[in-house]
Amino acid sequence: MTPREVVARLDEHIVGQGDAKRAVAIALRNRWRWKQLTEELQREVTPKNIIMIGPTGVGKTEITRRLAQLTGAPFVKVEATKYTEVGYYGRDVESMIRDLVEVAIRLVSATKQESVRSKAEERTEERLLNLLLPTETEPTGAEVDNEFGEDSDIAARKARTRGKLQDMLRRGLLEEREVELRIEKSAPQVKLLSGMGMDHMDNDLQGMFERILPRNSHQRKLSVAAARKIILEQELESLLDRDVINEEAIVLAEQTGIIFIDEIDKICDSGEGGKRDHVSRHGVQRDLLPIVEGTTVQTRYGNVKTEHILFIAAGAFHSSRPSDLMPELQGRFPIRVELQDLTRDEFLRILTEPSSSITQQYAALLATEGVSVTFLPEGLEALADIAWQVNQSTQNIGARRLHTILERLLEEVSFAGPDLPVREVLIDAPYVHERLDPICQQEDLSKFIL
Repeated sequence: MTPREVVARLDEHIVGQGDAKRAVAIALRNRWRWKQLTEELQREVTPKNIIMIGPTGVGKTEITRRLAQLTGAPFVKVEATKYTEVGYYGRDVESMIRDLVEVAIRLVSATKQESVRSKAEERTEERLLNLLLPTETEPTGAEVDNEFGEDSDIAARKARTRGKLQDMLRRGLLEEREVELRIEKSAPQVKLLSGMGMDHMDNDLQGMFERILPRNSHQRKLSVAAARKIILEQELESLLDRDVINEEAIVLAEQTGIIFIDEIDKICDSGEGGKRDHVSRHGVQRDLLPIVEGTTVQTRYGNVKTEHILFIAAGAFHSSRPSDLMPELQGRFPIRVELQDLTRDEFLRILTEPSSSITQQYAALLATEGVSVTFLPEGLEALADIAWQVNQSTQNIGARRLHTILERLLEEVSFAGPDLPVREVLIDAPYVHERLDPICQQEDLSKFIL
């Protein structure tokens, strides 16, 4: 995709923030350009990591998440504060790379499964027929005692019965029929050390338990519909080569992975807090530096090089600045873009323009109860006005304010939805002001409710 096409796709979901969209679109295109280089040049060229600066709720996370969806790249969002105080309640910084590899494995597995799904479905049908057939075609004494070709008669009868069962199975006539299926239980998940910053040891312990502990299996009676799902999963798994998937996932994570580090401003050394806070923040920056700069991280699936992973950091930077980061870490984020506060007109656009906008979501939810909710233009303008005013008078939480306001606006309709005598609700300006003005006019109350 060209940068213009990427920005156009992002515009379908995110209002405004053109500078940030251009920056990530260029970074994405540079990924494609990098792949066209010779291997020698590829080793020299590294991604240009990005820092997004702006208040909460203006689209920093959403831009990055949508970018990953557009490319099918493995994407992980982490909070920088998660890595403080490792050994007490934090996590090892390298765990973000392990999380990225897990996401990449799921993506590669899903792709591989689609390529073998038709074969797995054929095998699933055969196994279901094998489970159904013995209960349907037990040979009678007359069939066994038949002295003229009893073997061929029984085989032909079984073949005809199997064909009929196959036809009924494909037509969905046997979905409620019960079959008995043997199911294996895998080794229990081990989560002993993840709260101590030792996630890699958890992975090693899990692999050890899977090798040592025997797999328990038991018989269960299930409907054909339920058994089909389990058997299909088993057949898909049996057709996949896990070694190949792991190798491809590592390459995918190394070459196209995106890691979004949120709240990076919380680990800036801005001079606030005590000596302990300073040590903790500085320690996280030191641990982040080799990951962003380029190192090799051990995972249970193999070693992962981080040189070409794209890192996008974000923070509000209310009480600190990017220059408060370690100079070495600053140098690894050469591109900086500032996202702007949302204006009243942008709130209105958020309510109406994006595909699957928030108003469409609420209307669709209530439509499941048979309640038709229609947002009139004047009602949308009133909502945009109130969202902007509340953000100005209280804490600015960006577009998330719209969720709070719409929940309050439609609280009565949502509660009484199944029992409403009138099944059509028009959201106009008087409707909005009647329900929200009493709260907005009381500043203390609005801080708690809106």
